[in-house]
Amino acid sequence: MIRVAAALSLAVLAAPAFAGPLPSWNDGESKAAILDFIGASADPDAEGYVPPEDRIAAFDNDGTLWAEQPVYFQFLFALDRARALAAADPDWANTPTLAAAAAGDVEAVLAGGEHALLEIVTATHSGMPVEVFIGLVAEWFASARHPTTGKPITEMVYQPMLELLDHLRAHDYEIYIVSGGGADFMRAFAEEVYGVPPQNVIGSQGEVRFEIVDGVAEVVKDPGIAFIDDKGGKPVGISRHVGKRPVFVAGNSDGDLAMAQWAAAGEGPRFVLFVHHTDAEREWAYDRESMIGRLDAALDAAAAEGWTVIDMARDWARVWPE
Repeated sequence: MIRVAAALSLAVLAAPAFAGPLPSWNDGESKAAILDFIGASADPDAEGYVPPEDRIAAFDNDGTLWAEQPVYFQFLFALDRARALAAADPDWANTPTLAAAAAGDVEAVLAGGEHALLEIVTATHSGMPVEVFIGLVAEWFASARHPTTGKPITEMVYQPMLELLDHLRAHDYEIYIVSGGGADFMRAFAEEVYGVPPQNVIGSQGEVRFEIVDGVAEVVKDPGIAFIDDKGGKPVGISRHVGKRPVFVAGNSDGDLAMAQWAAAGEGPRFVLFVHHTDAEREWAYDRESMIGRLDAALDAAAAEGWTVIDMARDWARVWPE
């Protein structure tokens, strides 16, 4: 079972009573801007008031709500799944890419680029009902450890962002996760870790079909990619799923730029936040040149548009839940 929600509750109970909202954030411009916007959006007498039905917040996942280095966590799941499938059937790893995945050769897989990653995801995420796949992911999370920190993967979440989610909910915001990661993968943990129910998870999707399996009606995951929820796909995914622009968005990379631009272009009060990974001591420091979570064009756009950029080293008093 995933225990982050319980750990968060204990952390909140242990926090000083005078800490106020966002206790893991250092006082400064970023924290003040966030609190001012959220407070005004829920105040009918404020200029920045947002009607409850329009209080929609969209959060990227990887690098925004939890860590994404040294590789995306879904990739780690895919590698472990490849090893298990190859062990059960040596003929399964019948291509160089799948053989590299089954051997845990991360460098060889990454050298194959996006094509190799899609091949591995397709081969490890298909051929079963959706509920079975979600169960496999949940089982993996129960024991998976981060390759660098040794922490359980589900404890690699950012305590300040958990507090932000709670603060938004306290002001009647509907929260959606909008990620390039697989929707079914995230639905295995999003509610227990973030308090975001499965129906509020928008992500990349593989091909699926309806089938009667052993007398039971199922939706079965097939090979192939139906939709990639990244870059320009994020506004499309939100529009299809939610039907309106969010007024509060948070991301950390160029993959979130289109979502930010689309949200900011709406009428009325808008808030755009980007997490800038600047803390090599407590987490990782990376931006413009990183293969994972590159923050380049979005960093320039944030400066030009006056969006809030979180400097992790400066703005967060604590990174991880305790």
